[in-house]
Amino acid sequence: MMENKKILDFGILMKIIRLAAPYKKKFYLSVFLSIALALISPIRPYLIQYTVNHFIQDKNTFWLIMITVIQVGILLVETVLRFYFGFITSWLGQYVVNDLRLKVFNKVLSLNLRQYDKTPIGTLTTRTVNDIEAINEVFSDGLIPIIADLLSIVSILLFMFGVDWRLSLISLAPFPVLIIATYLFKESVNKSFIKVRNAVAALNAFVQEHLSGMHVVQAYTSEDREFEKFRKINNNHRKANIRAIFAYSVFFPVVEIVLAVSIGLLVWWGGNYSADAGVIISFIMYLNLLFRPLRMIADKFNTLQMGIVAGERVFKVLDNPDVTDTPGSVYIPEKTKGAISFSNVWFAYEDEKYVLKDISFEVKEGETVALVGHTGSGKTSIISLINRFYTINKGSITMDGVSIYDYDIDYLRSRIAVVLQDVFLFSGPVFDNITLRNPDITIEEAQKVAKIIGVHDFIMQLPGGYDYNVMERGATLSLGQRQLISFIRALLYNPSILILDEATSSIDSESERLIQKAIDTMIKGRTSIVIAHRLSTIRKADKIIVLDQGRIVESGTHDELISKKGFYYKLHKLQFEKQEIGIQ
Repeated sequence: MMENKKILDFGILMKIIRLAAPYKKKFYLSVFLSIALALISPIRPYLIQYTVNHFIQDKNTFWLIMITVIQVGILLVETVLRFYFGFITSWLGQYVVNDLRLKVFNKVLSLNLRQYDKTPIGTLTTRTVNDIEAINEVFSDGLIPIIADLLSIVSILLFMFGVDWRLSLISLAPFPVLIIATYLFKESVNKSFIKVRNAVAALNAFVQEHLSGMHVVQAYTSEDREFEKFRKINNNHRKANIRAIFAYSVFFPVVEIVLAVSIGLLVWWGGNYSADAGVIISFIMYLNLLFRPLRMIADKFNTLQMGIVAGERVFKVLDNPDVTDTPGSVYIPEKTKGAISFSNVWFAYEDEKYVLKDISFEVKEGETVALVGHTGSGKTSIISLINRFYTINKGSITMDGVSIYDYDIDYLRSRIAVVLQDVFLFSGPVFDNITLRNPDITIEEAQKVAKIIGVHDFIMQLPGGYDYNVMERGATLSLGQRQLISFIRALLYNPSILILDEATSSIDSESERLIQKAIDTMIKGRTSIVIAHRLSTIRKADKIIVLDQGRIVESGTHDELISKKGFYYKLHKLQFEKQEIGIQ
């Protein structure tokens, strides 16, 4: 798995670098600045060496002042260059992250629903937020700063060996210890950071899931049990961070000790072999300049590695197929009749564990078909396939004789309205939830449809009316009220095909009577597929299809199926007689 990688994946690194293509001028400028800084860094120690050896002993005031002015000038130039280098690399990272986050979220919007079945929402949240932020650090604290540090190290070493190669070898004698310490530090922190990233993803997924299902947690008084689960995940996150902190706590003192030993060897050699004072002073400065990037290069390498790991996760999301990936899916007819045909359809959510098996049926234009069966018989899967939320494994599905996979996906879905049992409302005004922020729909059109449904008065009684702010998932509205809003949403788009998935199961009898007339109006002249337990809807259907374990076991009208005294008859007795008594 990618979480276990310990070396740089240059393929992923190049994909990350290519993200900066729209800003290549800034990228090249940052590389140029890194080269300039590497060349400037060793100049000041060399000037000090030359000043001490030639001008201080001779007490040449003029040249002392000139060298001081030059030193200050070089320091100012270096400061300005470092400012621009830090700013440009961070600027580059932020713009890349901004573009990538938009690209990822756009991809998330078009992902095939199979991906949501396999991937926890919290994990996708981590990919869209935390992992993309880690890619920002590839530019601001990873790749380009590492290049700058390596160039600086090479430049300083060249100056040192150019001044005195023997003194360089003596002062750099402890370096093997530093190299070993740096490698061990890098490996330790890398493992810890990977565990931290995994723990963050687990935390996000756990919190997201439990916030969404908090009513279940509290209803079954399982707060303590869930808290203990969270405690364990949180402890894993803490332990991973503490391991990283321990590695830092060991590594930086080791670097300081190695630097102290290097300076000690330098002074010892210089004192015994009469090295120039200017050379000793410059070498002390060289060593400090050399150790400054060495302190951080291992940390930056880990930042780069974590950015690559995060990049691979993000690119995996981007590489997922979406529902628009069917070649040739561009057909847009002048008019849609709404005739639906399933022919030998097989479908599985996972591998070959089929939930629909050899399904064949037809729904003629304007016909109403009811799907009936036990929970898990495949009713909801059928309507999900019509919308192309999932792709079938075998067989064919057509609308008006044309494969649904040949239609333009946006057009196909614009001709199908779905009212689900579990209505999802977004936080925001009622009007936005009705129109889904479609700018082509006016408030007058929404009000007209609301009056047909009989919901206009209810909406106007809310504070602010159509501007009333619905809380997340419609928490401030009753189940029936949410369902009524979903009916407005469905009718407003004037669909050719209407799908009702247990659409009235959460509505009380009074609300049902309120919308039953509207349902009759909606299905008139439209192809309708209904999943319902209410007899009033099923009895009016032109055809009832009975499903069991993913297969069609019976089909016909209500009276025909009752007379057969088969599977539907048994369902009717078990599930519907009590309801019929209640209605009567």
